[in-house]
Amino acid sequence: MDAPDIKQIICIKWGTKFGPEYVNRLYGMIGRNITPPFRLFCFTDNAAGLHPDIAVRPLPVFDYQAPVTNRGQWPKSRLWGDLGDVTGVVLFLDLDVIITGNLDPFFTHGDPDDTILGRNPNTPFEKLGQTSVYRMRVGKLKPLQDIFRADPQAAADTYRFEQRFVTRNAPGGVKFWPRGWLAHFRMHSIPPFPLNYVREPKVPRNSRIVIFAGHLNPPEAIAGRWRDDHEHRPPLDHLRAAFGSGRRESLSRHLRHYLLPATWVKDLWRE
Repeated sequence: MDAPDIKQIICIKWGTKFGPEYVNRLYGMIGRNITPPFRLFCFTDNAAGLHPDIAVRPLPVFDYQAPVTNRGQWPKSRLWGDLGDVTGVVLFLDLDVIITGNLDPFFTHGDPDDTILGRNPNTPFEKLGQTSVYRMRVGKLKPLQDIFRADPQAAADTYRFEQRFVTRNAPGGVKFWPRGWLAHFRMHSIPPFPLNYVREPKVPRNSRIVIFAGHLNPPEAIAGRWRDDHEHRPPLDHLRAAFGSGRRESLSRHLRHYLLPATWVKDLWRE
């Protein structure tokens, strides 16, 4: 596949979980790791504070009730249909990814009509996609909106996560990015116990994008917290707490759920 004339990247921001700094830092990271020209489109309900060079678009109409009892970012289904003046092939990026390498190959890999997802590293025995970084032709996933609209809660109950729904139902099936392009911060950056107490997380070798999941996002990685409601403790204090009465999880999880502040995330996650 030849590189498009203009590389189009899209992201989505709704509600209050992510502030404008996430979009602005994403834009900065893209600019440092891509051959221009490119354009970042942000579909959002609040454009306040966004960099003026980011192309702001309103959130597409979401004319069905989002599931309320399942995990997964189902509001991302807004992007599966018509995107107004945004047409052609687009690369979707979650707001909390860290770009660690050149993005150009994401636009030339495979066929332009392919729907390409990351491979979910948490399910090695299931061929499951991961929707933090995926490429699609705008409108190709619209049939998924029709299925979802018919009974959103049933779809969520059946598939649990929107990424499994996309993997199983995308017209023409899905393909996956080459191994190593995407890395998972928890699985591929944080050293295993007991090295997590003495070594900082490192940039996963040969990665192009590092994804985050759950409550451990870039601010937590920079601060050395496993969750957004945790406080960073010096290694010895955290080890002592493992055998104290205030431990909130099993001993093995407590010992594994520790990380030193990730300097590399602080260095790369900037405008």
